[in-house]
Amino acid sequence: MQIGIVGAGRMGGNMALRLLRGGHDVVIHDPSVEAMQPVVAEGGLAVDSLAAMIGALAAPRTVWVMVPAGAITEQVVEELSNLLSPGDTLIDGGNSNFKNTIERAEMLAAKGLVMLDVGTSGGVHGLTRGYCLMVGGETAAVERNAPIFATLAPGMGEIERTPARVRGLGSSDTAEHGWLHCGPSGSGHYVKMVHNGIEYGMMQAMAEGFALMATAGSDQLPANRRFDIDCGAVAELWRRGSVVTSWLLDLTADSLAETPDLAPYSAQVQDSGEGRWTVDSAVEQSVAAPVLTAALYERFRSRTSDGFGDKLLSAMRYKFGGHTAPKA
Repeated sequence: MQIGIVGAGRMGGNMALRLLRGGHDVVIHDPSVEAMQPVVAEGGLAVDSLAAMIGALAAPRTVWVMVPAGAITEQVVEELSNLLSPGDTLIDGGNSNFKNTIERAEMLAAKGLVMLDVGTSGGVHGLTRGYCLMVGGETAAVERNAPIFATLAPGMGEIERTPARVRGLGSSDTAEHGWLHCGPSGSGHYVKMVHNGIEYGMMQAMAEGFALMATAGSDQLPANRRFDIDCGAVAELWRRGSVVTSWLLDLTADSLAETPDLAPYSAQVQDSGEGRWTVDSAVEQSVAAPVLTAALYERFRSRTSDGFGDKLLSAMRYKFGGHTAPKA
């Protein structure tokens, strides 16, 4: 397929490369000419404006917007809405608030345009690992763009199938391949929002546990209860056969092996919005979410401290998404 991608940043650029390597034609636009060079080097076409991108794509067009959520996304969507033609598809792959997504989809529909919201998880490793895609929007547009999703997603890979699915149970869908049509407009970003809320909770639990082990040798403890625990070695141990094995644990082990004291990382843990929206939705839906809420509040609290666990949270955020935080 042919696709236009707006944004050649940490994720957009790698997504363009993955699509090119999967046999798709990619037209890319980014204010930074340098950022587009790796895509051009592998056969992509770089253009200097959104108008030029639309001119280079054959109808019905698909344009994937991969820029920071908020004002920049609003600006790009508004400009594209005046350039695209009826029947074209605009994809928002950023972490937009699902409520805003629904409003945008309705605005675009009034112009005959289709919007798909695609929650995208995979961070800076997606080029090689693939991206987990949570798709919302009209079925016909999802089906037309399925080859794009299939290429970006990890596919079956080496992950063992869920035993119940092997027995013919569960849904018949594309989830096993790493992408899923979650429902109408807004549902993709809603599922991604919840995904990131859960991510906060998982990361917080891991950070607190390792902080316990890192301080187990405190001189405030009785001498016979002091343990000099090698947190990096424990992380490596748990990667192999334990029930807490996960990609986050893999990243934790890598961080601790590189710098056991986590000195390069800030204890001021940032949040990018989705955790807040998850808590807001929990309140609106009267769903108890104490773990997710506490994890969000812990990030606020971290901005006044300099703890080991907070540095580990920053390390995990850097490892999976390239996110940086100011040094305390």
